[in-house]
Amino acid sequence: MSSFVPRIFSGIQPSGDLHLGNYLGAIRRFVPLQQSHDCIYCVVDMHAITVWQDPADLHRSTLELTAAYLAAGLDPKRSIIFNQSQVIEHAELAWIFNCVARMGWLNRMTQWKDKAGKNSEVQSVGLFSYPSLMAADILLYKATGVPVGEDQKQHLELTRDIAAKFNNDFGPRLKELGLDADYFPMTEPLISGPATRIMSLRDGTKKMSKSDPSDMSRIALTDDAETITRKIKKAKTDAEPLPSEVAGLKGRPEAENLVDIYAALADMSKDQVLREFGGVGFGTFKPALADLAVAQLAPIADDMRRYLADKGEIERVLRDGAGRARIIAAETMREVRKIVGFVGA
Repeated sequence: MSSFVPRIFSGIQPSGDLHLGNYLGAIRRFVPLQQSHDCIYCVVDMHAITVWQDPADLHRSTLELTAAYLAAGLDPKRSIIFNQSQVIEHAELAWIFNCVARMGWLNRMTQWKDKAGKNSEVQSVGLFSYPSLMAADILLYKATGVPVGEDQKQHLELTRDIAAKFNNDFGPRLKELGLDADYFPMTEPLISGPATRIMSLRDGTKKMSKSDPSDMSRIALTDDAETITRKIKKAKTDAEPLPSEVAGLKGRPEAENLVDIYAALADMSKDQVLREFGGVGFGTFKPALADLAVAQLAPIADDMRRYLADKGEIERVLRDGAGRARIIAAETMREVRKIVGFVGA
């Protein structure tokens, strides 16, 4: 039986305009894991350029996401925090995994189908092979767990397929080198509490997104208290009061979304929220939600602004994290080069 250091890896693309969905769906979940795991949190800027990015915007967004990590409570002394492009071993292992993965595996990725649509011929090769790079991100550190959202589960399954095929393809070589037959781990999805999928404040059937043309559709992590309150009070709802049971939210996507947001911010279940607010109209519920959101998010926005006022310190955090990440990555690649038979490894 293989023995791997219990290690968490996760990353977020620096795409700018971080919002409540990014925070509740990912960043906030990272913080408590620091207490129990060896954690590596990455700003995946190499993933970001699978679609065109303005270089200045990419640079700004990388610093902004790092500031959000720090403001939310990630500790650069306890966790490794870095941006992907500073550790070139990510790209090297991704190329090797491109040669292990099969075209059919990548063709089946639903995110590829969704993003490429009918225009797959004009999409970048990087967008197609994105899952190989994601597998490299995770397996470079032999991560045993990854906190994933619903939209990333298929990619993690592919990571496990790549790990299994690599271990199998190079089984004799691993034995020859005295390395464990399970060289790469079967990384497990890490679920910490109920999944949080935050929807648009203007349309409860669509995910909250920075690409929505309406700024009122999302709460940005940099919004001040007044803006947060205004957006919640103007959020789309229906005329009915809140039900006292979850079943009563069926067919009411906007109502359910606001209840979901309250539950996530208050660390409550939807049942608990509805026991407290069942029968209450939105004229009462929205101000309560706004007060809660301001209490939770305004301090993060303040801290983000404070961090962003000293970009040199953010860059120092990233450099330090990259140096620590590189120590682990270099050891993995030293072995992988030998495993695949590269001369000079």
